[in-house]
Amino acid sequence: MAVRPRSPRGSGDQLADEIIDATTELLIGLGSADAVSIRAVAQRVGVTPPSIYRHFDDKEELLDAVCAHYFERFADVMDAASAGIDDVLERALAQGLAYIRFAIDNDVVYRTAFSRITEPGKPSKTDEVMLSSAFVKFRGTVVDMMAHDLLPQSDPIETVLKLWSVAHGFASVMISKPGLPWGDDLALAEQTLRAVAEGLGRS
Repeated sequence: MAVRPRSPRGSGDQLADEIIDATTELLIGLGSADAVSIRAVAQRVGVTPPSIYRHFDDKEELLDAVCAHYFERFADVMDAASAGIDDVLERALAQGLAYIRFAIDNDVVYRTAFSRITEPGKPSKTDEVMLSSAFVKFRGTVVDMMAHDLLPQSDPIETVLKLWSVAHGFASVMISKPGLPWGDDLALAEQTLRAVAEGLGRS
């Protein structure tokens, strides 16, 4: 193992970022969270395992940080996907499809994020990132749909959860069963999301 030079005082955040980057590389390269070990991460960074534990309590916390780092980018992905779309329904569909595409493009990290069970009232860092960024943006879209009478007036959070569950279900099955006839460029996913959104509008 190449020994990492001693970091200057105050560079702890830099080392934490290097640990997250190394863990991400291992996770994607190995294809499974189970295959990632603290020892392997330490070797890749060039530090000893105890150095990892100064920043992360255990492997679960480290993997959570990796997933949170990925989902921090998703709010920007949603913005880019829906930029310039004035029709509220089409904007919602663009955001939903962006979610599915993001999940497929980052399938190993996505599977890792949703394989962890979090207790009520104890959100993970990944949960906090999603709820404070992408979830908030999609809630805004749902509120706009209600204002345009495309959805019935109700608790927007409940509607967000319904639509999110459909997108998540599609993404999860497409990741685990890529050989099924899903259609070109998420065509089947778009048809399903549109049908669900329009169905909620008629309920």
